[in-house]
Amino acid sequence: MPNIKPVSDLRNYAEVLKDIGSGSPVYLTKNGRGRYVIQDMEDYEKKEAIIKLMTELEIGRSSGEKEGWYSLDEVKKEFGIGSN
Repeated sequence: MPNIKPVSDLRNYAEVLKDIGSGSPVYLTKNGRGRYVIQDMEDYEKKEAIIKLMTELEIGRSSGEKEGWYSLDEVKKEFGIGSN
């Protein structure tokens, strides 16, 4: 269940921070609407890495569709893998 608190609870920020853990961010509301998220630094870095990976994969997919794909044999030949 999500941990949702009003932003005014930050007056006692120590209480809010103790509720934050890996995989359990605290969602802060302002005027009854979702506004901010406080999350564990490792969770943040993991999400950033996933976004970067997905972006690079999309660039590769798009490039393959525009410029053509390499076969497995072509990749092995290019990198000198396999037939020794």
